[in-house]
Amino acid sequence: MFSSTTKEKKSAGAAFSPGNGTDKEGGQTTVIAKGTVIEGKFACAENVRLDGSVHGEVSVDKRLVLGEGSFVQGNIHARDAAVRGKVKGDVFISEVLHLMETAEIEGNISARSMIVEEGARYNGSCKIGVSATPTKN
Repeated sequence: MFSSTTKEKKSAGAAFSPGNGTDKEGGQTTVIAKGTVIEGKFACAENVRLDGSVHGEVSVDKRLVLGEGSFVQGNIHARDAAVRGKVKGDVFISEVLHLMETAEIEGNISARSMIVEEGARYNGSCKIGVSATPTKN
């Protein structure tokens, strides 16, 4: 009985391994914690995990992850994005946009490809495909 509990704890620990904050490409991840509010333009050359709020433009050179409860009021530019939170603004993704079940976007979307899970919502125009791929300013 004790051995099965120990095995479960080990496997659960293996699933959650914070590591050193790098992704599979060797890039770093910047984490904006819940309760943090950023006002103004936010730009990052690496990956970003956003659980707080940004009131202004967000520009991420790599992957942007908006956690459940996150909020962005402004335009978003990123290579890839996974959204669980809310966005009021236009979203420009040069590769893949993944709208997860709790995502809410009020604004226009432009991406090379998009995955929309059941429950995700967006209100605005949506351009998907190579011709919709935004160019970096």
